[in-house]
Formats: sequence, C-alpha cells, structure tokens
Amino acid sequence: MRHDARITAVLGPTNTGKTHYAIERMLGYRTGVIGLPLRLLAREVYDKIVALRGPSVVGLVTGEERIVPDRVQYWVCTVEAMPQEIGADFVAIDEIQLCADPERGHVFTDRLLRARGLHETMFLGAETMRNAIAELVPKAQFLKRERFSELTYAGAKKISRMKPRSAIVGFSVDNVYAMAELIRRQKGGCAVVMGALSPRTRNAQVDLYQNGDVDYLVATDAIGMGLNLDVTHVAFSGLSKFDGRRMRPLAPNELAQIAGRAGRYMTPGTFGVTGEAPELEDGVVNAIENARFTPLRKLQWRSADLQFSRVDRLIASLEAVPDDEWLVRSREADDLSALKTLAAEADVAARLSDARDVRLLWDVCRIPDFRGISSGEHASLLTNIFGFLHDDGKVPEPWFARQVARIDRTDGDIDTLSKRLAYIRTWTYVAQRKGWVEQDSHWRGETRAVEDRLSDALHTALTQRFVDRRTSVLLRRLKQKESLVADVNEKGEVTVEGELIGRLEGFRFRQDKTATPEEAKAVRAASLTALAPEFHLRADRFYNAPDTEIDYTEQGGLMWGDQAVGKLVKGADPLKPGVQAFVDDEAGADVAQKVERRLQHFIDRKIAALFEPLLAMSRDEALTGLVRGFAFQMVEALGVLPRSAVAQDVKALDQDARGLLRKHGVRFGQFTIFLPLLLKPAPTRLRLVLSSLFKGRDVFPESPPPGLVTIPVIEGVSSEIYGESGYRAAGARAIRIDMLERLADMLRGVDTRGGFEATPDMLSITGMTLEQFADLMQGLGYAAERSERVKVKPAPVATPEGETAEKSEAAPENETTESETAETPEADTASAEEAPQAEVPAEAEAEPEAADAPATAEEEAAPEEAVAEAPETPAGSESAEEPAEPEMEVVYTFRWAPRPRRTDNRGRKGGGEGQARGGKPGGKQGGKPRGKGPGGKGKPGGRGPRDTSPKTYQSRPDKKKDRIDPDNPFAAALMGLKDKS
Repeated sequence: MRHDARITAVLGPTNTGKTHYAIERMLGYRTGVIGLPLRLLAREVYDKIVALRGPSVVGLVTGEERIVPDRVQYWVCTVEAMPQEIGADFVAIDEIQLCADPERGHVFTDRLLRARGLHETMFLGAETMRNAIAELVPKAQFLKRERFSELTYAGAKKISRMKPRSAIVGFSVDNVYAMAELIRRQKGGCAVVMGALSPRTRNAQVDLYQNGDVDYLVATDAIGMGLNLDVTHVAFSGLSKFDGRRMRPLAPNELAQIAGRAGRYMTPGTFGVTGEAPELEDGVVNAIENARFTPLRKLQWRSADLQFSRVDRLIASLEAVPDDEWLVRSREADDLSALKTLAAEADVAARLSDARDVRLLWDVCRIPDFRGISSGEHASLLTNIFGFLHDDGKVPEPWFARQVARIDRTDGDIDTLSKRLAYIRTWTYVAQRKGWVEQDSHWRGETRAVEDRLSDALHTALTQRFVDRRTSVLLRRLKQKESLVADVNEKGEVTVEGELIGRLEGFRFRQDKTATPEEAKAVRAASLTALAPEFHLRADRFYNAPDTEIDYTEQGGLMWGDQAVGKLVKGADPLKPGVQAFVDDEAGADVAQKVERRLQHFIDRKIAALFEPLLAMSRDEALTGLVRGFAFQMVEALGVLPRSAVAQDVKALDQDARGLLRKHGVRFGQFTIFLPLLLKPAPTRLRLVLSSLFKGRDVFPESPPPGLVTIPVIEGVSSEIYGESGYRAAGARAIRIDMLERLADMLRGVDTRGGFEATPDMLSITGMTLEQFADLMQGLGYAAERSERVKVKPAPVATPEGETAEKSEAAPENETTESETAETPEADTASAEEAPQAEVPAEAEAEPEAADAPATAEEEAAPEEAVAEAPETPAGSESAEEPAEPEMEVVYTFRWAPRPRRTDNRGRKGGGEGQARGGKPGGKQGGKPRGKGPGGKGKPGGRGPRDTSPKTYQSRPDKKKDRIDPDNPFAAALMGLKDKS
C-alpha cells in the first residue's frame, strides 16, 4: 500500500447508498476487490458490475462459486474468500460492523486491520463502528451518509391486516415456513428468502416478489445484509434468535439493520411487529427511527499469524490472546473445533509429519459444515477427505462422483430438497479448491449444475407450497386495473388469464374448493368481474334453447342439460307452479329475469301438453253446477281421484252429467275415477312432482318404472302417493288402477259368495303368480282359502302332421306380453269403459246385478279339466303293478269377506277405503254380495251337479232397464222406431 493511499469509512444507516457508492469508486480504478457478508449479496453485486463492464473482466469468488476470467480486473467475493495480497488498486469491505459478530466477527476484524488497496481502502457499515475504526485505523477518514427516506414505527399488526409490499421476518426455518403458510392462506402467497438458499433459488424468489406476482415476502435476517427490495413495511415475528450456542434477544442496532430494508431510496418505510412478537419498547423505537445506537466497544479477533510447524502450535496460535483492549478473542469457531477433533485421531496424527501436512489439515478443517448434521459426522467426512489428499494428493474421482450422484435428485419436499442443496454445497466447496480433485473444472461445472437443478426444484416447491399463483395473477391484474379475460370451456371450467378458478354450473359460479375463505373472496371478486359478459351470452343461449334441452327432475329441479338452473315453487294452483331461477346476484337482474321467463315458459308448455284433457275440461263452459264442481275436483286431483273420496258426488251425477265428463276422457271405475290418458309415464311423473310441490312434501316420491302392472308396496308410503302414481296398494303389491278396473269387471261375473278360482285371464292382466294374486285379492277384501288337488292333465288333441311345428312357431306372434298390455293403459281402460255394464244408471253402476248368472270359474274350466286317457304301460313293467303317485296342484278359492265397516264422525256407516258403497264392486249398500249360485236364480242353495253344457252369457242389464245413451246420437231415433213398431 502506498503511503498516500486513502482509507475511508462510509458510515450510516440502511438505505443510504453506501454499497452503490463503493461500486462506483471501485470502477473508477483499474482493479478492485469488494468483500461482502453473504454469498447472496456477492452474487447481486457481481451481476450489477457485469451489467456495467461485461463478464470478461469481473470475477466472483465465494466458498461455493469461482468465476475467474483470464483478464479479471474486479473481484467480487465473500469476506472469507477475498484474495490476499493481489495488489488491487481499490479494496472495500461491506457491513464492517460484523466485526462484533460472535461467529464470523474475527474474519471482518482481520480485514479491517490487514486488507488494504494500493490507492484506496473503504469500509462500509453502521455508525456504531466509528470509535473502533478511529482507534484501530488512525488514518481513516469518515464519511457520514444520511438515510434517503424516513423510517417510522407502525406498531403491531395482524397478518390479515398486513399491507401489500411487506416483509415478515423470522429467525428460524420453522418460523419462516409457518408464517409463509399463513400468508398464503390469507393473502394468496409470498416469496421466501433465507441465507441457506442458493443464489439461484433466492434470485427466483426475489423476482417473484419484485415482479408483483406476490405482494409479501417472508425472510430471515438475511435480508438485512444489503438486499435491495421494494419493501414498504418490515414486520418482526420474533425478537430473538439462536446464534449457534443459545437464544438471545436482538440488539437495537441488529433490529435496525433489518427494519431499514423498508422504504427504498426516497420512499418512506415503516416497521413493526406481528404474530407473537411483543411490542417494541419506546427506547428501541426511538433508536431505530433516529439511527442512534450504542457504539461498539469490542471486536472479535483471532490471530492471523498461524504456526504450521506442528498441529499443537497451530492450535495455540489460533487461541492466542489479543494485546489490544478493543479486541477480544473470538469463541471457538467450527474450523478450530474440527481441527482439535481430527488432531486427536491416531490415523490423522500419524500423517502429520511436517508443516505441509499441518497446513493441509487446516485447509480441510476450514470446509464449512453446510450439512449441519452433527460435529461427529462432519469430522468423519473431513477425516476421509484429509486421508485422500494426504495419501493420493487427490480426492478419488469415483468416490467423489458417488457422493455427487447420490444428491443429484430433484424429487421430494422442501425439507428434502433443502438438505440436498446443503449437501451439494460441501462438494461444490471441495471442487472449488485448486488441485483437490481430478478434472477440477469439470467437477466445478458438474456440482454447479446439480446445485442449479436442486435450486430450481426448491424454487418450484416453495412456489407451489407458499404461492397461490391463480390468486396472485388475478390480484396483480386487478391492481393494474387491466381487464380480465375469462373463458369457459365445454366442461364448464372457468379460467381467468389461463388460471383455473372454478366452474360455471348453469348460471352459478362454483369456485374451486381448494381456495381458502380469504383467497376465495379475492378470486370470486376477480372472476365475477370477468364473467359478467359470459353470463349474458349464456342467458341468451338458454332463452333461445328448445324445450328438448330443458327438463325437470323428480324432486322439482329444473335442468338445462346436466346443469341445475332453477326449481319449481308452489303456486296458487297445482297446475300453475312458479319457478325460481338459480342465478348469481353478480350476474345481474336482466340475466335472472331472462332465465326465469324461459323456465316459466317451459313448465307451462309441459303442463299444457301432458295435462291437456284436464285443462280442456277446466275451460269447458258447458260444465255447470254439480258437474263443474266434480270437474274441479278432478283437476285439483290432477286426473286421478279415489272413488271413496267422492262417493256421494258420484251418486248425485246422473247419466247426462257423466256423459259430459266422459267426453273429456273421464272414466268412472269401481275403485278410481281417472283419465286413462293421464296414466301414461310422462303425465304420472309430472303429476307426482306437481302434487308433492303443492302439498309441501319435504321429499318427493319417485315415479314407478314405466311398463309395470304391479309394483312392490314400500312400508311407510301412503296410499295417497300410490294413487297419485296411478296404482292402488293391495297386500304386498300395488296394482295399476286401470288394470284393477279390468279385474273388477271380471269379478262381476263370478260367484263371490260360493267361492271362485282365479282364471288365467285374471292372472294374465295382473302379471302375477297364483300366490301373489291371492295376496292381492286379500288386500282387496277377499278371503283366500288354500287347498291342494290332483292335477288333471288335458286330453291330447289330434293335430295333423306338419301343422304342429307351424303353430308352435306362429304362437309367440299372437301372444300379448305384460309389458305390451301395460304400455297402453288407455286401450285397456277404454275397452273396459265400452262394456255395457259400465253404462248402467248411477244407482246400479256401483252395485250392478247380473241379468243372467254367469258360469263360475270351475264350470268354465270343466271342459279343460276332463280326464285324459292314461297312456298304455308296457307289459311287464313295474309301473303296471305300482301306479305313480298323482301330481298335485295348489288352488285358491276366493270369497268376498269385507272388513267391518267403520263409522264416520257423524255416526254414519261406511265401507273401507276404495270400496264403493258396500264393499265388493257391484254389491248393494249394506247388503251381501250378490251372485248367481247353483241353487237357483238369486237364491242361496247347495251346490248341485256341475252342468258342463255350453252356455251363452251377456253382460247387458235387463232390457227393461235400458235407457237412452246420451252419448249416442242415434239412440233417440232407434227408440222412436221401436215405439212405432
């Protein structure tokens, strides 16, 4: 150093431009060296100088990186890695107040005392170093710099109220991760900066913050060392830290170093506390705001005059005591501790034969413990490396390659990737040492590549865990007041600026459930702003959609395709329900009204199409008086009315009145008054919905599957619901009402007093087995007597040869299946309605008397039950001597056995539900069922011999009781002709 060399101490608080000033001064010289406290900051300064002068003249030297061009002029280094005695024109040491740091202070003190530039030396740091520098470096000149912006205390704030562009500082990895997770949930995400991160990861995280992708930064005290960020507020989540030995409170000047990052250049900044950190004391706040701190009185020191002749002398020189009152011997550092451990090992001690071996051991012991596993494992690693270097002069390449390959994996979580990144730093440091490995330039590149891959993976993992990019993108666009572009794909997925934010179901936006409530509020506000045009476009498409695209559910929901767009609500009339549209409030009143109008049009047209007979009957002005009242009841019951509920009204209707109702399709059955057209599946499904809606049921019953004549009876389901479904419960199954009326017509011609058996036709129309039919009949009020008898085989019928096959093939074509019968209830009921007995006067319609006694079921079956001749048995066979047991069959005999009649609240007697005035269909009120027994016409008597002669029956009433059919236009004329004759 020249005698006229200048020594300057540039002192002041943060945000005074000290580092920027030093860079300018260095670039004014031909060569220069600047030492920085952190690898991260060294990389930042290196990038700045490269941008100004190019990479060919700038070198970077840290413990894990070494970029040294051939024509290097400016060296950017960590303080520990600064090259000694290279004769640079300019030398600068940043953050010189770290001379008092218990761990690294001795290195900064050594640079303060010994590092000098040929023309200028500059120390950058806090005002607390003024007295120490003045005493230890008497030639130093002082330059005080004031802070560009004002720094004030903002007190305590919750994370939820933290303003954007804030940094939250923690002093442990766990604390940093916990705060970052909390901010992600409440604010959409944050960047994470820690001293243990590689420069590549740190730069990527800083860019995330600087670019505005996130508005919050969570960091350790690493940000206090010169990192220039656009931070307006710094919040401390704690006020103490672990210094490697113990937890200790941070001094005011240490807090100020971190808080000073708030407010860049001329922008004012604030600081405060958050989380569990207590409020700062007034004295501490005043000291930070005015940058007035207690001056440093002791600096950490370790002798630089090391003795390498023997290991014990080296240790003694490292433990030497300073002779200056400003200096204090530093506590035992990691390198000295490792030296003592290795020197005590026999294998290592045996290799220490001269000063060169001792110097090599010291160089190995200075490998930092990046892994931080344990001192024993670190010492074991150093022992292996020293053995390789001492014995072979190199670390074996295969062994080194295995160590690197073991770490070269990018899978795993944040902790796993962080550990691998710490491990690779060890091998990067070894590769940077000149001559320690073969092909050192190759392995420097290889370890750097592994570090870069791990750094990228760690950045990705940090971003995925602590940043909701979707929320960040939306908030950034909203903050920049840019219009957001929303898109809805065919699946209904909604993306804004390419980020999936939820789904549009009809006219309601369903946000992604992964978002927290705090995130959801911001995302919803952004998405609905962008979705406003989409709501209007979708409403137009829906309004013009055909009815075939819209449907209703059995629970009253209204669907557009597979999306719910509304629901039916109770109206003033069962056939006039209202609608409620499912539309988000943010879509606007116009969209809601358009959707509601379209839904109302749909349901009105659906009701008009499926219930046209009912609506026509309600509008028929020809219906007056009692007929109109009865029609009103039919409309109110939606076309299916139990006869027992209106028995008196039916009795009061004369034939003319009934004829007016029959013109509208009303059928007067023995159990039910109904419109056959409304028993089809579509009207039945809608009837159940409308009825349940009008009656206020909590759960709507489901419509029975189409095509079934009978369905199982479910416990707890009322007979009212079965009636609305078009069925009547009887026993374990319910039978469709039109088929029940056909069965009732059949039962009029049987002897219900003497007993009858089920005919094949009865079983056929019900589609039941004999046992099921017996249960059904019992449910209708009949007693079923079970018995067994010998099954009579039918006599063989001679069939011309060749004709059998043709008939067997043609037979299926002439058969009618149950499903075919069930699918056309209107045909079945119409045929039953056309029967002459259905047109009897009111007094006899519910209790018809047979004009002629119909044959019983046994008499009809008699010809079929003739005994066939037994086939001949070959002579000599056993069956000739022992005849086979006859085959038995089960038969049921049914007799009318009405339940005891109940007495209503007026003291009148009445039959059970569904029985018209007396019980059995066709029976007189209060009397026994009438039929034609074998003893004579209308007289009880014993059963005589069976008459097997052919008989002819007719179901007309007595001719004397014939009346003019009001529905037949020719009936009056025909009666006139009869009178004339």
